[in-house]
Amino acid sequence: MSGLLNIIANIIAIILTLIGIFFFIVGTVGILRLPDFYCRTHAATKCDTLGAGSILLAVAVYEKFSFDAFKAIALVVLVMLTSPTTGHAIARAAYRRGLVIWRKKSPELLEEAE
Repeated sequence: MSGLLNIIANIIAIILTLIGIFFFIVGTVGILRLPDFYCRTHAATKCDTLGAGSILLAVAVYEKFSFDAFKAIALVVLVMLTSPTTGHAIARAAYRRGLVIWRKKSPELLEEAE
């Protein structure tokens, strides 16, 4: 029975790791493709929170009931609390400093400017 539980734990750890990798890739593409600071900050904090959280949960599942699993869960809680808070604080500071929010220019406005 212990062998079956190890296989199930490994499968869950692999799935959580793949979820984390997916969020890191999507977040990286978002950082590269999004138009302004605020959108990029949003992508970076989502990537960090969900990607790192999933991978750390995979480590906790893989380590089962050990002290390392406890440390990984503590890190998950830390990442889930600090990453969105720091992203919000950075975006708010940029807004207060006057960093302009990106607006898509419509074709009508471009024709009027000419």
